[in-house]
Order: sequence, then C-alpha cells, then structure tokens
Amino acid sequence: MAKKVITFGEIMLRLAPEGYYRFVQADSFGATYGGGEANVAVSLANYGFDAKFVTKLPTHEIGQAAVNSLRKYGVDTSYIARGGSRVGIYFLEKGASQRPSKVIYDRAGSSIATASPEDFDWKTIFDGADWFHFTGITPALNDQVAGICLDACKAAKEAGLTISCDLNYRNKLWSKEKAGQVMGKLCEYVDVCIANEEDAADVFGIKAAGTDVTAGAVNHEGYKDVARQLAERFGFSRVAITLRESLSANDNNWSAMLYDGTGYYFSKKYKMHIVDRVGGGDSFGGGLICASLNNYEPQAAIEFAVAASCLKHTIEGDMNMVSMDEVLRLAGGDGSGRVQR
Repeated sequence: MAKKVITFGEIMLRLAPEGYYRFVQADSFGATYGGGEANVAVSLANYGFDAKFVTKLPTHEIGQAAVNSLRKYGVDTSYIARGGSRVGIYFLEKGASQRPSKVIYDRAGSSIATASPEDFDWKTIFDGADWFHFTGITPALNDQVAGICLDACKAAKEAGLTISCDLNYRNKLWSKEKAGQVMGKLCEYVDVCIANEEDAADVFGIKAAGTDVTAGAVNHEGYKDVARQLAERFGFSRVAITLRESLSANDNNWSAMLYDGTGYYFSKKYKMHIVDRVGGGDSFGGGLICASLNNYEPQAAIEFAVAASCLKHTIEGDMNMVSMDEVLRLAGGDGSGRVQR
C-alpha cells in the first residue's frame, strides 16, 4: 500500500501574461493553479504516493476548477473544506536576463484565509498517514490560520507522523519579526526543515558567512553552520537547504545540502536555463519527502531532491510534471537532454 502524505495550505489561481510580456503590455492572462503545499502533493502523487491536499475552497466553479486541477494528477481532495467566497489570486510576470520576475498577490479574504479550526478534523485527516507537510506561507496569511497550522502540527505529532516544513519566507505577507515568532512555535513540532539560501536569515536571523545572494555567491561552509544552528535550536532530525546561485533571471546554478545531525551532504551542481522557476522549492520538498519515505541514504536523498527540482525549472506552471524514472535518470548523471526514443 502506498504511503500516505498530507499537505495543508492554499491553492491559488495564477494569472500570467504570455511569454515574457510585462503586466502593462498584456491584453490577456493565462490561468493555471498552484500553491506551495499543493505543488508538493502533486509531486508526490506523480511519484506514486497517496497524496492528500487539505485546504478550504469556495463551492462555486472557480473553487471547483482548483479542486479539479489537483484531481487530474491523482491528488486526493476528499479533505478539502468547502465554503467562503473566493480563491486567492496571484499575478506572475516572468523575468528575463537581468529583469527579475514579479509577483502581485490578490489573496485577501480567500476561503482558506477565512477558515476556522472547525473546518478541519485533524484526527480523521491524519488517520493512517505517514507524513505531514506545510510551509511558512500558510501561517503568514493571518493569526487564525497560523493557529490552525499549530493545531495540525500538534495532532500530527500525537498521531506519530513525520512533520516537514519549508520555511518559505514571503516579505509581502509578513515581517521578519512576526515570521520568527510564529515559525519558532511551529518549528518545535517539525522533524525535517527545508529552507532556501535566505530563509534562515530572514526568519530566524541565522546568516551564512561569505554569502551574497544578489551577486550569486553562495558559501557552502557557511551553510553547514546555518544547518547546525537550526538543528540545535529546534531539534530537527534533518535540515535541507537549497543553494541557488542566480546569474540572471534565466540562468541559475542549482544545488543543495542535507544535514542529518552527524554529516553534511552536498549535491552535484546543475547549470540551469530556466523555463519557469515558480514551484522550484516545492519540487525540491516533494523530492526530499519521496526520498525519505523510500529510505534513501542521505547522499542519494539530496541528489534525488535536487534533480527533481532541476527538472521542474524546465516546466511551465507551478507543478512538477515528472516521473520517478525521469528524476532517477538525471540524478544518476544523464543530464544531456538528448531525445528519448
């Protein structure tokens, strides 16, 4: 029987101009759906897990379209609460060369943002589950949703699940001070912490020496210390940190590090030409959860997660449309991009 993973968060309607058009140029916007924890659920469903996504969505057609966007990839939506009046929206302008991508949120008053604790029966939701995943985006919505996240973490811990959290700091949603306070409480329940090269500094003030992300300079030794400090402060069994060297909006170097309390494991580095970077961190999280549930050794786990995320950067939309075999092929060294016949 496939292992069961529960993810909890907000799925949003993404509206984006075609190609590299700027917002002010656009006469039309392409519509897709995505969100941190929803993207992770899709990755895991693609890898053959019993992935269940929990949120709250309206009963109208746009809410149903969001549900359908998950169902078509095999995600179980049976625990999605229905109600409220709107689906959150984000607008994406894709960057190019030295012009960065831009995101504008229109998510105030979304169904999940107005959810109540009574919408979610966590004991039932976690029955028979193996893993629970959430991100720092969800508690950033407001204090009520942060409280629901805390309820979920307590229930997951009581039920014996492994809990993972991607810190995912968003400065358009809350301040660093507020993030540190709220995430500090939630991380007391977390087993596996996932972060990017900036999250630990933004949320907890733990900075990597010798790193300048705006210049694309990432110091591996500095991130060993960041991972160790995170693990010591919160008791994480594993800390995974993605290391993005941003050369331009189109070209990045991509790697990651995994710390398991005894050793530090660095992945190979990929030189990526980016098609769509949104969801890159989520695909890494999905890959790491997959590798962990399959009992991969630490080096193999971080190689799988980074390869999965590297492939996501080649795919339009938020979600990672790749199979286990495709990820294993890249992780094993086949990155030529040659036609598969």
